[in-house]
Amino acid sequence: MSNKPEVSIITPNYNTARFIGETIESVLAQTFPDWEMIIVDDASTDDSPEILQSFAEKDPRIKPVFLDKNRGQGHARNLATDLAQGRFLGFLDSDDIWHPEKLERHLAFMKDRNAVFSHTSYGFIDEEGNSILKDFHVSRKPVTYRGLLKRTEISCLTAMYDQSKIGKFYMPDLRRKQDYGLWLSILKAGYVSLPLDEVLAWYRQRKNSTTGNKKKLIREHYRFLRDIEHLSPPEALYYTFRWGWNGLKKYYLNRFK
Repeated sequence: MSNKPEVSIITPNYNTARFIGETIESVLAQTFPDWEMIIVDDASTDDSPEILQSFAEKDPRIKPVFLDKNRGQGHARNLATDLAQGRFLGFLDSDDIWHPEKLERHLAFMKDRNAVFSHTSYGFIDEEGNSILKDFHVSRKPVTYRGLLKRTEISCLTAMYDQSKIGKFYMPDLRRKQDYGLWLSILKAGYVSLPLDEVLAWYRQRKNSTTGNKKKLIREHYRFLRDIEHLSPPEALYYTFRWGWNGLKKYYLNRFK
């Protein structure tokens, strides 16, 4: 291995002591070993710091950073991105988990196709780790900027990009939708995200998820498109409708196995 890892894994953490250990274990179980995991703890008030320190003492590839003030996931992910040494940047939130071959298979796919940005299919688990809902399978077509405005195709726990070819991209410093803003910024720069239709990660649906208030989500999405993407009111309304309809199909109409 070189001094710099092939992959840097970006993980923000805030009060997820119940789940962060399982998340880290899924990274330690990777069949591809040349990685670093930068975990930015956003001033947690639970046992997260002690858990992170314990893992770091056992494996130097686990690199926790501890903030003394809560700044939000966007800031935490951007700080980790600044510190990342790897050629590829992958993203994994502190309550989600990866398939043991996620990195090996995803990297092979990207290198074989000379992809600079890519995402995979994924499944859903509940707080206890039980599989729920249908797996979400990505489409076969590369995702473009306009395509992502219509449908949330790229999920944070599956995305990876090659910063040696396109440089580092950063998330808008928002409390919500910052990962969506990052993918859009990469796509707006003229790149596409190539889909790998293999379930290589699991998204954890938690009981206190912010996806519960649908009206609030729709309003937030419209404001995001106006304020961050600078779309006109008609464009923002159109894409909010398309995004909302596709989200309804994804999470409700197709929710049962």
